Amino acid sequence: MTIKAVVFDIGNVLIEWQPERYYDRMFGEERRRAMFAEVDLHGMNDLIDTGHDFRATVYRWADKYPQWSEEIRHWHDHWLDLATPAIPHSVRLLRALRAKGVPVFALTNFGIGTWAIATPKYEFLNEFDRAFVSGHMGVIKPDPRIYEMLEEQSGVAPDGLLFADDRRDNIEAARARGWTGHVFTGPDGWAGCLVAHGLLTEAEAI
Repeated sequence: MTIKAVVFDIGNVLIEWQPERYYDRMFGEERRRAMFAEVDLHGMNDLIDTGHDFRATVYRWADKYPQWSEEIRHWHDHWLDLATPAIPHSVRLLRALRAKGVPVFALTNFGIGTWAIATPKYEFLNEFDRAFVSGHMGVIKPDPRIYEMLEEQSGVAPDGLLFADDRRDNIEAARARGWTGHVFTGPDGWAGCLVAHGLLTEAEAI
């Protein structure tokens, strides 16, 4: 099996995505736990990631839960403070692959509005050969259709794709289509995977 292209998830692979950490810092862990127990903010975010309007969706949820309205609006008004920081070693791996001429794609659950905010902030998000962004595609991982769309639009067969994602269900869905999957738990392990597949040398993967 020869890998023809490498596919990166973004949240918790290239950029840390831990909204709970932000809310703990801003409002305290106890209040955050109470809010997340009552309000499915990650479900709200799934709507954004499937293409719903970013501000309208967040503000509609804020109106549904007036006791949490201020906190919920932070999801929109301070989104860059939720999606931070970048993971430098992962960014270096992305750039090392591109320097070797390996096609590199993103496959990410990301909203149209949030992508527009993130791409000016994080320059490396503009460096993929192609970014497959769920908000523009109208479907999110782990729906099999999003993987099929990447195959169709990239022209790379499933057995030529190596994919890193921090969520096991997303990886299992990719493997079910014949992709090679790596469950991302940190950049060192991902670096080792790329070396093992002969895509980078150990020196290039540092």
